[in-house]
Amino acid sequence: MDEKEKINALPGNAAEYSFDKIELLEGNPLEGGNICVLGSSVVKGAASDDDAIAEYLGARLGCGYTKSAVNGTTLTDAGPESYIKRLKKLDPDSGYDLFICQLSTNDATLNRPLGEISENGRFDTGTVTGAIEYIITYARDTWGCPVVFFTGSHYESEIYDAMVARLRELQGKYSIGVIDLWTDEEFNNISDDDRVVYMNDGIHPTRAGYREWWGPEIENQLMEYLSSENRAQLFREFIASESLLRQQRLQCLSAQDHREQAREQSYLTGICWLSLA
Repeated sequence: MDEKEKINALPGNAAEYSFDKIELLEGNPLEGGNICVLGSSVVKGAASDDDAIAEYLGARLGCGYTKSAVNGTTLTDAGPESYIKRLKKLDPDSGYDLFICQLSTNDATLNRPLGEISENGRFDTGTVTGAIEYIITYARDTWGCPVVFFTGSHYESEIYDAMVARLRELQGKYSIGVIDLWTDEEFNNISDDDRVVYMNDGIHPTRAGYREWWGPEIENQLMEYLSSENRAQLFREFIASESLLRQQRLQCLSAQDHREQAREQSYLTGICWLSLA
């Protein structure tokens, strides 16, 4: 039995858990829209025959989606298939209504440095923190849409726990959405029998795990975030402030260019007069 056959034979990937049976949530704010989901094996659906978050949300919310997922990849910009490398390859004209990113467990497994929150707008993408900040700002600057990160459900990892805590700090800085499956004790308090059906291991859900456990909770937290009265206003204010800062930077650069052109013209004029003397 090859790996694909083993995955399909998992109890949580039985035909009864087909995504074809997911009902549309009519009238939701993303119906008819377009989303992007960036991640690694959890987004790819490594233990669910490629049915995962993007497919669940596409079916449930009635939206189109772009899915960029490669097994074993990291937030930190290491290797040709890192989150950031793939982020830069996405079509800037796609017109996404929402950008969703997985808080990768691979960074925890590989013990990638957590790093520090930037104070000057320069991001160390070799660290988890710098990579998250880069992804947030790149997505907003490129598509001008809300950015949401989601965590995995709880497993034993102090490193991932620290990553979730840092993500919460960045939520305050950037007013992003955070779908937190990690810290909710009630959500994680499932029976051993359910866990056998929902999860292939501590990290990767089966199709049943996405459809019956993760998916509905991600949907609930996402709808709460998108319908938040304060969130919409905070996001508009953030984009307006960023736009103003960009305009100011452009004005400074333009003024600097004018000064340099004036100095060059003065220099050339001086040479001209000397040649005529």
